[in-house]
Amino acid sequence: MKSAVIVFPGSNCDRDLAVALRDVSGQAPAMVWHRDSELPEGLDLIAIPGGFSYGDYLRSGAMAANSPVMRAVKDASERGVSVLGVCNGFQILTEAGLLPGALMRNAELNFVCRDVPLAVDNSQSAFTSRYDAGERIVIPVAHHDGNYTADEETLDRLEGEGRVAFRYLDQVNGSARDIAGIVNDKGNVLGMMPHPERMVEPAHGGTDGRRLFEGILEALG
Repeated sequence: MKSAVIVFPGSNCDRDLAVALRDVSGQAPAMVWHRDSELPEGLDLIAIPGGFSYGDYLRSGAMAANSPVMRAVKDASERGVSVLGVCNGFQILTEAGLLPGALMRNAELNFVCRDVPLAVDNSQSAFTSRYDAGERIVIPVAHHDGNYTADEETLDRLEGEGRVAFRYLDQVNGSARDIAGIVNDKGNVLGMMPHPERMVEPAHGGTDGRRLFEGILEALG
């Protein structure tokens, strides 16, 4: 699997994501600086990591969404290249228009950093194919602006089209309908607030995140 991790000023989970991709696929990803206007050729996956791009000034992800590399990411996604946005990466994908909705300040206005239980809502995408629908997994979160919101029509459409990938099983940040992750209409773009790259080895306390990366690799055949 040929992959790339996009790095912005303030990214702090880029190396975690790169290590997870390397360990699962056996191939280290390219690390692409946000001011680059082109991506490496032949990519199978583009990963946008967590962190605090541009210090979360303005709105989380809003400034990063306008970085030169994001035009190339949009073009690649339209060609069917898989795109994964984790935490701040999810925020960037919504700000860039690759996913609907927005990530707002947590309901309790606190930074939340802990392992949380999730339900796999849909196992039909490449990202979730190694899970069972309805399965309970545990993945860490670490965010202050993870409260997913969208208008009722959008929420109904996401649920009706099976585009909710993960839901929280307890109160985490106030997200509408407990949504923790969604995919686009083509199923090749996933945004999620929990960090699967932090649950890929037994030393992490669990391996529930590893199957997400394995699913992408398996889908590439």
